[in-house]
Amino acid sequence: MSPVVTKFLHTRMRVDDLDGTVAFYEKVFGLEVSRRHESPRGSKLVFLAVPNSEEEIEITYYPGSGSVQVQEDLMHLAFEVDSMEEFAAHLEQVGYSFSDGPTKSSSGSVFAFVDAPEGYEVEVIEKPGL
Repeated sequence: MSPVVTKFLHTRMRVDDLDGTVAFYEKVFGLEVSRRHESPRGSKLVFLAVPNSEEEIEITYYPGSGSVQVQEDLMHLAFEVDSMEEFAAHLEQVGYSFSDGPTKSSSGSVFAFVDAPEGYEVEVIEKPGL
């Protein structure tokens, strides 16, 4: 039997400030806009390409759904970095700071969190050297 799902394509997050959120992901994580369009129902969509990955992040603005209220610890994205120390310096240089961490796990990974403009958490992980 072949799998029902053949590929993971994207994760969608709805936001109130489309341009501000896109700028955050470009500036902080180096993501690039792969395409923009408007859906038939009026949603404004921006797809962000993730380095070394085929999957994308879809940032959506749809005023008909009301204001976005992100509850604490609802979900998060996670990105790997080569060096937490270098990422921390970059983060400070672009005017942001960690909302939690860095913390070393029992496996030797180091992880930290950055809050996106709407309150979504973004985890950054440095895996232990081999």
